[in-house]
Amino acid sequence: MAKKRPETPNFEHSLQELETLVEKMEQGDLSLEESLSHFERGVQLSRTCQQALKEAEQKVEVLMQKNGQDETAAFNSDDT
Repeated sequence: MAKKRPETPNFEHSLQELETLVEKMEQGDLSLEESLSHFERGVQLSRTCQQALKEAEQKVEVLMQKNGQDETAAFNSDDT
């Protein structure tokens, strides 16, 4: 029987929760304790989202390498 990986929060769900926390904090109606708790949770969610994006970028790079394409071209666009 294959071991199940512990479920990680869905990127979209984490991002939505982070947006909700920011909105609550911006309203300014929270106590200091609540604000600190929300901030701490926000940092956790931010790290989760950053890790998910990093993993996705790595997967894209691997796929592009398999196709013989320059994997950095898609991520290093200076055309702004």
